[in-house]
Amino acid sequence: MPGILNQRTSKWFERWFLLITGLFIVANSLLIWQGIFYFSALPLVVLILLAALFALDKLVYFIVFFVPFSLTLEFSEYAALSVPSEPLLFGVLLIFIFRIVYAGGFDRQVTRHPITVLILLYLAWMVITSLTSTMPMVSLKYTLARIWFMVSFYFIATQVFRSAKNIRFWIWLFTVPLSIVIIYSIVQFFNYNIDKNALYWVMQPFFKDHTIYGAVIAMMLPVMIVFSFDKSYLPKYRLISGAFFIIIFAGIVVSYTRAAWLSIVAAWGVYLLFRYRISWKLILAAFVLGMVLLFQYQHEIMLRIGQNRQSSSKDLAEHLQSVSNIRNDASNLERINRWSSAIRMFKDKPVLGFGPGTYRFQYAPYQRSYEQTYVSTNSGSLGNAHSEYLGPLSEMGFPGLLLFLLIIAYTIYCASRVYNANRGKPNGYLVIGILMGLMTYFFHGILNNFLDQDKAALPFWSMIAMIVALDVYHRHPAQEKQV
Repeated sequence: MPGILNQRTSKWFERWFLLITGLFIVANSLLIWQGIFYFSALPLVVLILLAALFALDKLVYFIVFFVPFSLTLEFSEYAALSVPSEPLLFGVLLIFIFRIVYAGGFDRQVTRHPITVLILLYLAWMVITSLTSTMPMVSLKYTLARIWFMVSFYFIATQVFRSAKNIRFWIWLFTVPLSIVIIYSIVQFFNYNIDKNALYWVMQPFFKDHTIYGAVIAMMLPVMIVFSFDKSYLPKYRLISGAFFIIIFAGIVVSYTRAAWLSIVAAWGVYLLFRYRISWKLILAAFVLGMVLLFQYQHEIMLRIGQNRQSSSKDLAEHLQSVSNIRNDASNLERINRWSSAIRMFKDKPVLGFGPGTYRFQYAPYQRSYEQTYVSTNSGSLGNAHSEYLGPLSEMGFPGLLLFLLIIAYTIYCASRVYNANRGKPNGYLVIGILMGLMTYFFHGILNNFLDQDKAALPFWSMIAMIVALDVYHRHPAQEKQV
């Protein structure tokens, strides 16, 4: 009887499949004849829906691979969408909520982790400040985008990383297409006769400008260094990692992004602290001493910086030197203008802020004529606060900034705990590479903010998820066997 039922079911499925396929071919042919091509995407949509329902991790893998290739469609100054990533991320969010409700919860080992608790508090505060926002619709859309980033790149990612090998697979899944974009950008640069001005846009249409491009590829450089020297890797894989390191390093040089270059130096400093086991108490004491000296000699330092007239240059050394030019470098002066505006906004609304995502629409009245440059605008239509720290301060008040800083601080602490438990082992090398990648963005965040964009949000939140997964599931060898 079971065999007959299976045979009948098979014939029934075959007949319906052929009928539906035939109807689709006829309908699609008629639509193409009429010049309508969108219906051709239906099989892909069905495939994605099936993946979302039965293999959500595979759909997230698909998103990770295509994020470096995603394109931003701007519908108005208030609305933009990154395709194909953001529509898919929204779909993943809905499926995730359905599964949480149906299954009755999420992995408690992850939800009880301090980093997860801080992230949930951060998202909760974002929702609250969206409701009290000066522009509620802008803030709610902004918050929704942040939520679907974190669901895929943090919460689902932690479950994918229950298997340690998936961490490396995830990294490669993002690095390979990113390297293709880097090669494309370098080829474009040479096609325009190595013109310095072309460096600002050769990465388009995949990246909006050279600053986010530099920030994202800088995050991946330390990981490729670790992969290149990781003795647990087969020699051929270390060689492949070395080749990708060269591609990414070339991309960073050609990105012409000063903040990206300095962030690599900062990450290297973090590695030395771990390598030579320098006490955190000593680091904290040095930091406090540095702040005291900075405050004590602030006038002398500002006078010295004010004498720097080196502007952006084709020469790499001169271009790097221009970082501290606050006399006539328009880029640096405009950052100071944005930062000053953010601080004035914070003083007006210190607790709730103006609302997530509203800075760019609200900062114009807080500018001062003596701080404005030729690239400033009174309409406030040219970007954000240029700081991952002052932006939340103006938009979500002091609690928003504090929660974000606590996420960063506990991520560093958690990574150090995993590293000390796995010193000299594959997971130890892996976690230090991931932390160094994050440190590039922690530093870069002083000068820019890109976490509202999928290309930066993906490596940032997924690297934090990697550290949490390594801490929860893989900190000790005994845990490896249990997972």
